[in-house]
Amino acid sequence: MGSENTLLITGANRGIGLEYVRQYAEEGWHVIACCRSPDDAHALQQLAKNHTYVKVCALDVANFDQIEALGRKLIDLPIQLLINNAGIYPEGTFRSIDYGDWMEAFKVNTMSTLKLAEVFIPQLVKAGNAKLVAMTSKMGSIEDNTSGGEYLYRSSKTALNMVMKSLSIDLNKYGVSVAVLHPGWVKTDMGGPNGLIDTQTSVQGLRKVIAFLSLNNSGKFYAYDGKEIPW
Repeated sequence: MGSENTLLITGANRGIGLEYVRQYAEEGWHVIACCRSPDDAHALQQLAKNHTYVKVCALDVANFDQIEALGRKLIDLPIQLLINNAGIYPEGTFRSIDYGDWMEAFKVNTMSTLKLAEVFIPQLVKAGNAKLVAMTSKMGSIEDNTSGGEYLYRSSKTALNMVMKSLSIDLNKYGVSVAVLHPGWVKTDMGGPNGLIDTQTSVQGLRKVIAFLSLNNSGKFYAYDGKEIPW
């Protein structure tokens, strides 16, 4: 028998998202695993075949109508944990910025997180003591920026951090704990082959941070090893 806990996660088809699905499913969680193209998400579909508690849903987080539709579909489902994992990494150096790509980065990396929180707050409240987290990066830390560049990605993650900080205050009255999480430099399609850790190690650490998260330490910026990162 699985637990009554339910996780909703975006960007679940590969990398860290896929590993989250795997680890939570192995512990008996019900997992609503969202990605843009389920038909192409072969590894995720295989996980769903192996774990009856995994349900794959189509969701492009840049499409707010889809977010609202999924919210209506799942309106009666208590959700203990919502992980905003979907994200993009647009390149952009000084004097070679594609401003359309920048707008898309903000929509996917930043705005969708607030939209998901607004749509799914009823399900989080229904669960009680729910948690809302977003995958960010040290590249979104202003204090940590010593190398410049990467304007598009950095700014979208810094904005995400501020959105989540405000949510930690506004959702406190609903009993929802909030955090932004840095996964480390992970060997994924986004992180590249030179990453220092694998997805299994990263997610194991991230899950410990999530388990430790409460209203008492809500609104913080944590790395996968539990260390707090400066804004």
